[in-house]
Amino acid sequence: MNEGDLLSGGLVLGPLGLGITFILLAAAAWLFASSKQEKTGLPSGKVIYTDMGAWAEQEDTLFSPGLQLVGRPDYLVEANNGDLIPVEVKSGNAPRRPYESHILQLAAYCLLVEEAFGIRPSHGILQYRDNAFAIDYTDELEDDLLDLLADMREDMFEEEIDRSHNDQRRCARCGVMAFCSQRLIDW
Repeated sequence: MNEGDLLSGGLVLGPLGLGITFILLAAAAWLFASSKQEKTGLPSGKVIYTDMGAWAEQEDTLFSPGLQLVGRPDYLVEANNGDLIPVEVKSGNAPRRPYESHILQLAAYCLLVEEAFGIRPSHGILQYRDNAFAIDYTDELEDDLLDLLADMREDMFEEEIDRSHNDQRRCARCGVMAFCSQRLIDW
C-alpha cells in the first residue's frame, strides 16, 4: 500500500484480505439461507422439489399409474441421512391436532414419493402458519389411504354422494358446489 492510497481513502486488500472477505460473505449467505429455511418450517436438508414457486418451480407432477393418483407436495426435502420428506404447507393456524384430511393428503404424497423415487419416507411434515406436525408414514396410515382411495373410486359412479361435513367454508371452496344438492350455502 502506498501513501496515495491512504490519503485518498482507498482500501487496498491483498490476496489474504480478499480470501477472508469471501469467506465472511459465504458464511453470512449460509446463515441467511439457514434462517430462511428454519422460518419456513422445512427440515434441514436439501430442497429437491417445490411446488411453491420459492425456488425454481418443479414441472413434474408425481404420478402413480397403478392407483391413478397424482399430486405435488409443496416441498420435498432430502435430509442429510438420505431420507425424503414431503412437506405440505397450510396457510392457516394449526389446529390442536392435524385434520384427518390433511394427514391423508400428506400420506398420498408419501406414497407418491415412494413410487417415484423408490425411497419410502419415514414421515412427512404438515406445516401450518404457527406450528408444524411430523406425521409418521406407517403401514396403517398407508392402508387407511388405500381404503379411502378405493371408497372414492366406488363413489365415482354414484349419482348422489352424501356431504361429509357441516362446514360452510369448505362448501364455498368446493369445485362442485354449483352442482351439489347438499351444499350449505346459496349459489
